[in-house]
Amino acid sequence: MSERASDAELRDRAAKVVPGGMYGHLNAAIFAPGYPQFFVRGDGCRQWDADGREYVDLMCSWGPVILGHRHPRVERAAAAQQAAGDCLNGPGPVMVELAELMVDLIPSADWVMFSKNGTDATTQALMVARAATGRTKVLVAHGAYHGADPWCTPSLAGTTPNERADLIEYPYNDLAGAQAAAAQAEGDVAAIIVTPFKHDSFEDQEAVDPAFAQGVRALADRIGAALVIDDVRAGFRLDLRGSWEPFGVRPDLTAWSKAMANGYAIAAVTGTDALRGPAQTLYSTGSFWFSAVAMAAAKATIETLRDVDGPALMERAGTRLREGLAAQAASHGFVVKQTGPVQIPWLSFEGDTTLEKGMYWSGACLKEGVYLHPWHNWFLSAAHTDADIDRALAGTDAAFAALRAEFGAD
Repeated sequence: MSERASDAELRDRAAKVVPGGMYGHLNAAIFAPGYPQFFVRGDGCRQWDADGREYVDLMCSWGPVILGHRHPRVERAAAAQQAAGDCLNGPGPVMVELAELMVDLIPSADWVMFSKNGTDATTQALMVARAATGRTKVLVAHGAYHGADPWCTPSLAGTTPNERADLIEYPYNDLAGAQAAAAQAEGDVAAIIVTPFKHDSFEDQEAVDPAFAQGVRALADRIGAALVIDDVRAGFRLDLRGSWEPFGVRPDLTAWSKAMANGYAIAAVTGTDALRGPAQTLYSTGSFWFSAVAMAAAKATIETLRDVDGPALMERAGTRLREGLAAQAASHGFVVKQTGPVQIPWLSFEGDTTLEKGMYWSGACLKEGVYLHPWHNWFLSAAHTDADIDRALAGTDAAFAALRAEFGAD
């Protein structure tokens, strides 16, 4: 057997055959120094990089892994479907079973359309809204991430102004701002798209104000637009029924992906009966959108989350992590802010506008076998036990000590 290539060797080879050696949100070159690019194995809430280093995984592959890597129930379901067939001349029966499961579970869902990535789902949801209303404009929160298609990618490279001409921005959690945005295109607003909480990169996260959530629902009703919740990042971690269900706010359309199949590629749009007809008029499809293996994995994932109360498990783990980090920061003399739901946390340092401390601390965590991120939110999974969180906290404590030695206390 040939010796496994190192991370450095793989980077050198990739640079010759992949633009930049890597691209997109998994490009380790844009993280803090020392982050590995290539990984070879995952198990539970641990990952191993190409150099054999083991990490407690607090990123969960940027969200898709929600039950832990290689979860037995999910892997059994996927393997059984793979043995029967995956990419066939039509979907397998599991498509109907998965759609029925989601409609039963999600109060705002009367139907489901499947695709592959979160961007597919947000784009498809807006297509349904435009088909239903005959309108063009979409209200979107400033700085919000809704995917990587030309209409929403954070980079303007390769896009044209026309592809964003129908977007009107409003400030998140600012109902008056959303109302003013709607007034700019009175009679031509097809949809208001919104994330369950503000989770922009490079800045502290912000919980939604329930009054804002209820207000944008009322605004959408008043102007005859569809309310679209982009639950791609938060879906199934906060509430299996939908992230705004606790506020009594039900969307017309919801985009789902990331965690719905524990790492298998699938996305979905759910919608209300009023939008069933317009959804049926779309020509929205893809060669692999109806592959059965990912649907089998999604069905097993959602059933498992339902059976074990996955959000509660992640809330317990996240609370233990948040309390431990707060105590450690205080003991080492640092003022930190922990934002976002405990299942989808982030930590920043007071006054660290350049993220210099955050970069150093995350790099120190990495050296201690804890994989988190300096400027993107983290993710907890149902696989994180108390012992796993305590192991992670041992690493973060050592990282705080290293940060104090480098910068001094606040």
